[in-house]
Amino acid sequence: MDIRTGRPVTLASKGMVTSPHSLASAAGLDVLRAGGSAIDAAIATSAVLAVVYPHMTGLGGDAFWLIHDGASGEIRHLNGGGKAAAAATISSIEQRGWKEIPLQGILPATLTVPGAVASWIEAHDVHGRLPLRRVLESAIGYARDGFPVTGRLASFIEMMRDDLLGDREAATLFFPEGAAARPGAKLTNENLARTLQSIADNGWSSFYQGNIAAEMARFSEENGGLFRLGDFDRQKAIWGAPLVGRYRDVTLFNTPPPTQGFTVLEMLNLVEPHELHRKDFLGPDHVHLLVQAKQIAYHDRDQMLADPSFADVPVERLISKEYADLRGRLIDGRSALKWDMVPSYGTLSGDTVYVAAVDRDGNSASLIQSLYGAFGSCVVAGNTGVILQNRGAYFSLDRNHPNRLEPGKIPLHTLIASMAKRDGKLWSVLGCMGADGQPQIQHQLYAAMIDFGLDIQEAIEMPRFLSGRFALGEARDTLHMEGRFRADTIDALARRGHTINRWGAWNEMAGHAHGITIDRRNGMLSGGSDPRSDGAAIGY
Repeated sequence: MDIRTGRPVTLASKGMVTSPHSLASAAGLDVLRAGGSAIDAAIATSAVLAVVYPHMTGLGGDAFWLIHDGASGEIRHLNGGGKAAAAATISSIEQRGWKEIPLQGILPATLTVPGAVASWIEAHDVHGRLPLRRVLESAIGYARDGFPVTGRLASFIEMMRDDLLGDREAATLFFPEGAAARPGAKLTNENLARTLQSIADNGWSSFYQGNIAAEMARFSEENGGLFRLGDFDRQKAIWGAPLVGRYRDVTLFNTPPPTQGFTVLEMLNLVEPHELHRKDFLGPDHVHLLVQAKQIAYHDRDQMLADPSFADVPVERLISKEYADLRGRLIDGRSALKWDMVPSYGTLSGDTVYVAAVDRDGNSASLIQSLYGAFGSCVVAGNTGVILQNRGAYFSLDRNHPNRLEPGKIPLHTLIASMAKRDGKLWSVLGCMGADGQPQIQHQLYAAMIDFGLDIQEAIEMPRFLSGRFALGEARDTLHMEGRFRADTIDALARRGHTINRWGAWNEMAGHAHGITIDRRNGMLSGGSDPRSDGAAIGY
């Protein structure tokens, strides 16, 4: 047998969960075995991640879902984006002396209300089988009794040391006895355990109308923040339709605006006429083509993407084959496409978790959840144990930009989740962390599986690249490449004019991807998890 991965693909017949932490995946699988739905399992997994992976996700963040109904085959989108507070205006930011929204601190922490919990409750109300108390049981236990610190979490605590120490509650959580938590140490978050238990007992109202909301609002007001109690009462998750595209023999589904999901479909449309499957896998033509498609799609994103409740986003045109024919004229097979031709303004930094779950009845959940930056705003909301996100930093203060800050508005979201069908049957449930890199990672995974026949684990483990900058000092057209690419590929791309940053063999900045594929012939499940994370795909 030709071994092409560090770990084999996970195979199972009845149900499966994959996520970036093995304890979270195990909690989701436990819920499946107890008779829970894929949606129950996804909530259980996400809740455990909020405890054991606090640098990446939490109750203070946002979430977006694609949910597949096994009986009807219908796929629906659930928008769990947090809305800007009533006091969150451009003028209110300017009056504080800010020319742009900062990344950490009380201001970004309180620009938007956390939306993830509202999405959990709505998804559970419609698709849940087990009581919410059972679904949240593992997360409550880990928060109350403690969980082991992984090397990755310890490294992020050290990396964000100054910001975390700037907040009393955050410092108490992650610097017990005054020292940063070390790998293998036990951390607890008893306040978060009480918050989770309240949600388990009383659902949406406990987080958005009860004592938890009151404490978060008190914390905001006393520390100069923007959201108030009334802002929480207005936060609801919204059902809608996913975006739908087609690439070769696959129908793909992604999350609509305000997320950047359309860029995946646009990029696939741009490369399809070039017959990627006839090119050398991971060769210079392969990478060069995907990078140029990314540059074009991201230009469109940066100019037009916003909350569709506030701005007209021409998404159907952006994902059309006709539009790709027009924009595809910019692609040059011989030399790099310069950013001054197709400008873009995002950065690649950001932290997120992705959860995929499939149950025995074919119900499936594709869930993406995040605090945005590492530990979000690095601010804990009083005695709730909830780390608040800094997603509001993605708003623009340009009054002419569609993504400008406005009360009640959801900011542009890098979070995206996907599903795909073949021959009318669900074939994949797939997603990743990586902020601006998420569409690029999805694009690379789908190309590997559709064009080159890799299984989900092989696709996740293949050498990865990301185009763009991770810091403001870097060139916007920097091409970051893991060291496992062939030397001749890297050299050929450099000759075509790409500015290359050579990473090591594996780099966590290349994102964490996870996914499940379903065999259309016999229903067998194949799960993949990213070795760049602490995750696992587990089935039964």
